[in-house]
Amino acid sequence: MIARRIHKEIQQLIAQYPAVALLGPRQVGKTTLAFALVEGRESIYLDLESDSDRSRLQDPELYLLSHQDKLVILDEVQRMPNLFQNLRGLIDRGRREGRKSGRFLLLGSASMDLLQQSSETLAGRIAYTELAAFDATEIGSKELDTLWIRGGFAESFLAINDTQSLRWRRDFIRTYLERDIPQLGPRIAAETLRRFWTMLAHHQGAVLNAAALARGLGVDGKTVASYLDLMVDLLLVRRLQPWHGNLGKRMVKSPKVYVRDSGILHALVGLRDLEGLRDLEGLRDLEGLLGHPLVGASWEGLVIENLLVVAGSHVEACFFRTAAGAELDLVLQWPNGKTWAIEIKRNLAPTLSKGFYSACTDIKANAAFVVYPGTEQYLIAPDVTCIHLLDLMQVVRNERDSQ
Repeated sequence: MIARRIHKEIQQLIAQYPAVALLGPRQVGKTTLAFALVEGRESIYLDLESDSDRSRLQDPELYLLSHQDKLVILDEVQRMPNLFQNLRGLIDRGRREGRKSGRFLLLGSASMDLLQQSSETLAGRIAYTELAAFDATEIGSKELDTLWIRGGFAESFLAINDTQSLRWRRDFIRTYLERDIPQLGPRIAAETLRRFWTMLAHHQGAVLNAAALARGLGVDGKTVASYLDLMVDLLLVRRLQPWHGNLGKRMVKSPKVYVRDSGILHALVGLRDLEGLRDLEGLRDLEGLLGHPLVGASWEGLVIENLLVVAGSHVEACFFRTAAGAELDLVLQWPNGKTWAIEIKRNLAPTLSKGFYSACTDIKANAAFVVYPGTEQYLIAPDVTCIHLLDLMQVVRNERDSQ
């Protein structure tokens, strides 16, 4: 079992709050982590997709009161949204009796219903955290290419070979479309949503053109917006907003869109040639192979996802682009007012355009980084550091912890 970086953080939240919501897409490892968290303590686990477990909660207050001395794990909690009102009463009653923390661990696939119900009903009583797929700090630099190729879902990353990994990812996509999303409520034809998801994958890292997507699907712009909202809510797609500021320049106002897991991205677009990467020796051979048009966008998405997972929810992330060509792949705006500019390059000898320097000046960047595949850290220009992804993740983590 790969140790999850978020393990200690969730333990601390359980010790501080009566309820903790652990959100993430299906198959990302929420249940496995939950069992690791409760090892050695009194707990009870209920899977709300199980008929037998749901039947125990016909009278939720009566059943849960009989287990008030245990940490109750409620898996796929969005399946019973009406339960949140009962949890509120139990939490308030427990507080009056001195049980102020460690009551409920809620696992959910981040549906809209789950977020709305818990935020409205359990305000002030619940802490939220997200479990993403494996990140680079959890698997190490030696397996970074494997993470990029297969993605971070455990069954895909840990598969015995690339063929089985790809088969799992294809099954994951089909199951999500045909079973999981319909269970969450939306009535969308599986084939329509597959086409939409695939279209997003082919436009990985591009500025969203809702009109073009709508024409391709034969629907209107509002329908495309609702599809995108759904995929974002399910933590399958990231919508990276543009930087907003009064510069007196024409700014790009539409968001960029990324399929969050690189392995799922590769399966959606049929990028099979990536499956043989580990048979090559040396990074330069790897560079020579990667001629697919989406490879750069795939790498960019992997880097952004890993950096944002480490940065946490309190950092504001965006991209920067002007009509004149000034551009930054990622901008991190920290609570203390610092602004970091990040450019992402896949080659070993990265070069920077005038637009990069202009953008850094526009946003008044306090620090600037270029993420590249090499291991050496060096200044490519005054105040601009070339750095490996894992090293920058550590820098980001240190900055987060200092605020």
